[in-house]
Amino acid sequence: MFQQFFNWKTALALVAILIASGTIFYSQYLARKIAKEERQKVEQWVEASNVLLNADQEGDTRLPLKIIQDNDDVPIIYTNEVDSIIDYINLDTAKLNTRNNYLEDKLQEFKSDNPPIVWTDPSDSTKINRYYYGHTSLLNEVQFYPIIQLAIIGLFILITLLALRSSYRSVQNQVWAGMAKETAHQLGTPLSSLEGWIEMLKQNPDNANISGELEKDLNRLRLVSDRFGKIGSKPKLEEMDIIEQVTYMIEYIRRRAPEKVIFSIDTYGHKTMPVKISGPLFDWVIENILKNALDAMEGKGAIQVGIKKSAEDIIIEITDSGKGISKQNLSRIFKPGFTTKKRGWGLGLSLSKRIIEKYHMGKLIVKSSEPGKGTTFRIVLHA
Repeated sequence: MFQQFFNWKTALALVAILIASGTIFYSQYLARKIAKEERQKVEQWVEASNVLLNADQEGDTRLPLKIIQDNDDVPIIYTNEVDSIIDYINLDTAKLNTRNNYLEDKLQEFKSDNPPIVWTDPSDSTKINRYYYGHTSLLNEVQFYPIIQLAIIGLFILITLLALRSSYRSVQNQVWAGMAKETAHQLGTPLSSLEGWIEMLKQNPDNANISGELEKDLNRLRLVSDRFGKIGSKPKLEEMDIIEQVTYMIEYIRRRAPEKVIFSIDTYGHKTMPVKISGPLFDWVIENILKNALDAMEGKGAIQVGIKKSAEDIIIEITDSGKGISKQNLSRIFKPGFTTKKRGWGLGLSLSKRIIEKYHMGKLIVKSSEPGKGTTFRIVLHA
């Protein structure tokens, strides 16, 4: 799937480059061709204007008149030998009447667009007129066309990539959910078998301690199997006391943590805090975060848990005094497969985020983290 996604992106990029290159080269060719025709048109207009200016009454002026009349699109401003404006054609009359410096601004624009056409009076070499001209709307459209087309192509590529990425994520999620459900299914048979063996052990009073401990582990395995079985399916949310749930998980982890790790919980005066959650899945989230905290502290330190309630939300913050998370890893810690540990698949925090945000419509973030000082995870649930 990775290779297919990569091939799609490569092919799409190559097609985009070819289209963009072809568009740019062809548009530049058209622009040069139109610009050449525009200059020829202005040169003919200049020649025709001066022919009419110097024509006698009996001369044939039909061709010069036609040339002048045909130029209804190329804007021209012509000046004398000291660059004072003599006259103009094909400018926006509305802007001429409303903007004080419109004519002067257009003259400066034309000077930067094209070199002027210079006409010298045959009878007086000191009399020189300069004809400055701008671009027609057609040339402007041709010049801006590649930019518009590239923007459309870019938008098309972006939409396609987002669609492909969304499709890839959907398939990836289906694979993970399928694996989780299959794992839960495969655990079912040995769990049932173990349950039978425990019942047999219970029949002998001498095995009471052993059977009791085995039953605890069996219940734990059933809980893990139940969690895996719920992945990919919408869980049933039930109203529970969040303080009780978090406290239970803290005590569970405390019994398995090194003695030099100190746990504390602050509920800010609240005794109970009811909220709708999926108990098994929410416990999994707290367990994942607490285990990550223990790994970060490497055998000693403090884990502080705060549970507080605002007008609309319940906020749970879990702070450890561990090694912290580097800046380059902060944006990746919730991605499937990412881990800094030597063991593990890097799925714990990814699944935790999915459980909180998709199934509980809440939020799981890293509130703060500083290398060498610790990390704070924040869970937000709607009260």
